Amino acid sequence: MKLNNFELAFVLGRLLLGLNFLMHGLVRIPKLAVFRAGIEKEFAAAPLPPVLVSLFATALPFVEGAIGALLLVGLFTRPALIVAMLVIMSLVFGSSLLEKWTLVGDQLVYGLYIITLVLHLQRNRLCLDAVTPTPTT
Repeated sequence: MKLNNFELAFVLGRLLLGLNFLMHGLVRIPKLAVFRAGIEKEFAAAPLPPVLVSLFATALPFVEGAIGALLLVGLFTRPALIVAMLVIMSLVFGSSLLEKWTLVGDQLVYGLYIITLVLHLQRNRLCLDAVTPTPTT
């Protein structure tokens, strides 16, 4: 299959984001207790219930890993990008509560990256979505 430049750009962008999310999950899962404790400590003074922080920190690596795996193989790409954006929005919320504005800026870049991929979903190739096409509107 020969890809035009737009299709190639989308595939490479999808693979890059997928690898990023997958690696976030894979490096955190083996040390989940340490990761969770670090997040709980960081949010100790935040106006969030500690049980909510703990649940989020526990689930986050698994959600990141799942998003990454789906994007890498190109399966359910649109829903995976939507969930990725919801994750980024939750991270922006948490970082804002901690007043970590530089981190919020980094997360906004992730958001723009995801938006760009969503806008170009019709260019998705080399993917399992080709078996079950996603809506283009």
